[in-house]
Amino acid sequence: MSEPIISVSGLRGIVGESLTPELAIRYACAFAQAQPAGPILITRDGRATGPMLALAVAAGLQAIGCDTIDAGVAATPTTGALVRALAAAGGIQISASHNPAEYNGLKLFSREGRVIPAAAGQRVLDEFRRGAIRWARHDQVGRPTACADSISRHCELVLATVDAERIQGRNYRVLLDSNHGAGSLVGRRLLEALGCRLTLLGSVADGAFEHTPEPTAENLASVFDRVRQSGADIGFCQDPDADRLAIIDETGRYLGEEYTLALCVDHLLSSRPGPVVTNCSTSRMTEDLASRHRVPFYRSAVGEANVVDCMLAHGAVLGGEGNGGVIDPRVVLVRDSFVGMALVLDAMAVRQVNVSQLADALPRYEIVKTKIALAPEKIAAGLAALARHFQDATADRLDGLRLDWPGKWLLVRASNTEPIVRAIAEAPTAAEAGRLCSEAARVLGGA
Repeated sequence: MSEPIISVSGLRGIVGESLTPELAIRYACAFAQAQPAGPILITRDGRATGPMLALAVAAGLQAIGCDTIDAGVAATPTTGALVRALAAAGGIQISASHNPAEYNGLKLFSREGRVIPAAAGQRVLDEFRRGAIRWARHDQVGRPTACADSISRHCELVLATVDAERIQGRNYRVLLDSNHGAGSLVGRRLLEALGCRLTLLGSVADGAFEHTPEPTAENLASVFDRVRQSGADIGFCQDPDADRLAIIDETGRYLGEEYTLALCVDHLLSSRPGPVVTNCSTSRMTEDLASRHRVPFYRSAVGEANVVDCMLAHGAVLGGEGNGGVIDPRVVLVRDSFVGMALVLDAMAVRQVNVSQLADALPRYEIVKTKIALAPEKIAAGLAALARHFQDATADRLDGLRLDWPGKWLLVRASNTEPIVRAIAEAPTAAEAGRLCSEAARVLGGA
C-alpha cells in the first residue's frame, strides 16, 4: 500500500510506508487550522504504533499554537463523549479501526463529538493539500495537558439509557472479547456496573491481536467455544477501537454484526418509539422492525457521518450501520459498541429470555457481499445498464445504485480505493442473494 487512504473523515495507511509521522503531523495541523479556537483531544486505540503517532500529532499541534489534551487509550465513542465533556474544539482518534496491526490512522471529530461531516472534512482536505502550515512563534506554542479520567463520563451516559438495576438482578455471565484493543476499558467498567460476571479476553490494550481484528465469523471462530466453555449467557466481540459489536449467543452461535443494530432497535422502539436511520447497505431487518413498531424509517448514504446527518435531520431515536455500529444520540453521535451491549442486556432482562430467542424473533434475511472488477470510467454506464436490466425493481441513486423488490434488494457502489464496485444483496435465502450479485456481475461485464 504505497499511498494512504485519505477521506473527508480521516486517513489510514501502513505505518512506515504510506503513513509516516510527517504525514500525520501535516494532516493533524490541517484539521486544527480548520477548527474553531480551543484545545484538541488526542486518543488512540491501543496499537503498538499509537504512542509514537500520538506524540507526533501532539507536537505538531502544539507547534502551530494549539493546546492538546492527551486522553491516552480510549475507544472511538469514548473520544466523542470526551470531546463534548472537555469542551474541546475537536478530537483526533489514532486508530485503523478493524485493519491489521501494520495499519494505523487518524479519525477526526468535530466539537459536537461526532465524526466530522463531509463539508467540514472537505475543508480539512483542502487545507491539507494546500500544505500551508502556520507555525507558531516560540512564545505562542500550545500547551499539553492530560485527561485524568477518560472512562467515567462515557460509562455514565451509557448506563443512563437502560434499567441498570433490572440487569443487575439477572447476574448475567458475559464474555467480552476486546482483542487487545481499546474496548476493555469502558467495557469492564460498564459490564461490572451492570452486575455481570465477566470473562474478558484481550484485556490489555497493546494491539497484540489474538485474531484478525475485524469481528467476522471467520475471525471469531476461536471465540465461539470460549463462550460455550465459560457458560456465558452472551458473547460480545469488539473491533480495536470499539465502535463495532458482533454478538455470539449462549450456544456459541455467531449472530454477527447485522443483528446488533436490529436487536437494539427492536428493544428501544418497544419503550421509546421514534424515527430510526440506517445506511443503504444495512440489512432490511431494521426497516421491517420500524414498520412493525409503526415508526418512520430513513435510509442514508454509506458512512457514519451520513447516518448522523440523517438522524439529526429527522430527530431519530436510534441509528447505525450493519457493521455492528449502534448510534444512540442520548450518549454520543458515534457508533458505540457499549450502547449495543447495554441495550441487548436490557432487552434480555426485560423479556427474561436468552439472546438466541431475541434473535430468532427478528425478521430473517441472508446477505451476500461481492466485489466486481470495473474500471472507474465504466461505472456510470454500468449502473445505467443495471437499472435497465432490473426494470421491475425500484431504483435509488442515493449512493451508487440500490434496487429494491419486496423482501430483497441489491446495492452496487464504487470503491473509493480500488478499480472495483461492491455488490451487496439481501434476500430470504443466500442462494437468491447470491444470484442477484452474480446477475449484476454479468450485466456489468457486458456493459
